[in-house]
Amino acid sequence: MVLIKLFYIFFKIGMFAFGGGYVILPMIYQEIQMFNLMSVDEFSDIVALSQMTPGPIAINAATFVGYKSDGFWGACAATIGVTLPAFIIMLLIIAFINKFKESEIVQAVLKGIRPATVGLIATAIIFFSEASIVKKEFFTLQLFQNPFILINFKACIIFALTIFGAKVFKIGPIMLTILAGILGVIIL
Repeated sequence: MVLIKLFYIFFKIGMFAFGGGYVILPMIYQEIQMFNLMSVDEFSDIVALSQMTPGPIAINAATFVGYKSDGFWGACAATIGVTLPAFIIMLLIIAFINKFKESEIVQAVLKGIRPATVGLIATAIIFFSEASIVKKEFFTLQLFQNPFILINFKACIIFALTIFGAKVFKIGPIMLTILAGILGVIIL
């Protein structure tokens, strides 16, 4: 029963996720909360591992969540579930691409999906901010009472140094992750 549930959850996520892995993360988190599969901290750890391992973050996250929920077969069910919709959709697109690529309806649908994708990515940013940089209350009216108690300044330093290292020194994501981990051990 758990395998069918994992397959269904991730098939549904794979079917409605446009815009890449970061769009899928809020969807995965919502499903995890609904079925009480793991805690917020466990999910944050899984996302961190998903970013560090090779491959698309959505597939890695699905695999890790599936494994955490039901071992090897859970990982298989979740991975197949999240990838199967894209495979089916690509087969359909290949079959009908020339017929519908100039369709105004198809273009309108895609134009509607793009801003929603940005919104879902912003949701992922808020989720990870709550899990590492600020407290949940930061995104409420309590922010105006005393914002400084709601911010983890040490985590903000790591965040800023990561952006600085990526933009100014062009340090790659693997090295940035390693350096941020070392810095986390030192200052957090």
